[in-house]
Amino acid sequence: MRRAALVLALVLAVAYAGGRSADGEPAAKSPADVPVPRTPTATAASLKRVERALRAPTTRPADLPRLGWEQQNAYRALTAHPDWLPRVLAKLPTDVQPIVTANERAGRDLEALGGEGPRPRRHPDWHIVSPLPGEVLRSYYAEAEAATGIPWAYFASIHLVETRLGRIRGTSTAGAQGPMQFIPETWARYGQGDINDNRDAILTAGRLLQANGAPGDMSRALFRYNNSDRYVEAVESYAQLMLSDERAFLGYYQWQVYSATTKGTFVLPEGYPSKAARRVTPSSG
Repeated sequence: MRRAALVLALVLAVAYAGGRSADGEPAAKSPADVPVPRTPTATAASLKRVERALRAPTTRPADLPRLGWEQQNAYRALTAHPDWLPRVLAKLPTDVQPIVTANERAGRDLEALGGEGPRPRRHPDWHIVSPLPGEVLRSYYAEAEAATGIPWAYFASIHLVETRLGRIRGTSTAGAQGPMQFIPETWARYGQGDINDNRDAILTAGRLLQANGAPGDMSRALFRYNNSDRYVEAVESYAQLMLSDERAFLGYYQWQVYSATTKGTFVLPEGYPSKAARRVTPSSG
């Protein structure tokens, strides 16, 4: 287990090496340059290739960014077209079907959780920053696991759902702050250090979850973290996929921040708002 974690850390350490993809094409420079599949057949083909490549030890680190962007786009397509799912699953091999089912369900749960009400006219008041190196985040999750007994993947999953692994800096509409999104009252009770520091926030999440029944009753603890069954199901889905194969984290690490407004769907790049948002679709997706 330690050897596998070390190998994964080394992969993450060079994941932004750049260069060319496995087929000889230049590596994608931006998530906005990666197209979203437009049909069930194209979505299935993308997911079959991407999910297997992310889990293959022979995949080059330089290929990981584009693989993660393609993966996210394929699931964005499924979220925008839920009626595609049966046709997509029918075209997938049996080893990929449960992966796609779990990821699609998590995306659908989060879309429903955050999709109430009309689209806003403007993007959220966020700053988008680069995440810490993947091996550093993994060390924080491991530290929280050692302190609480809660499997590392639950911290990674919450981090992914709340702020795309720390990319989003901003206060939520409910007043939650920091990379693991705590309201000030909760932080005052469980927090130690800086609410905006990834390590401090991850360790605080461990104390909060443990106080509410984790690891013995993860569903109850997650519900107390965010009082929504859909939230619990989404976090559980991503966590279980990472626990079944830790290389699943390599794809999620590349996932970007998207914002849907009345003017379309935009990717908010690292550096936003100094760097402009880029429109990727004129409607949801």
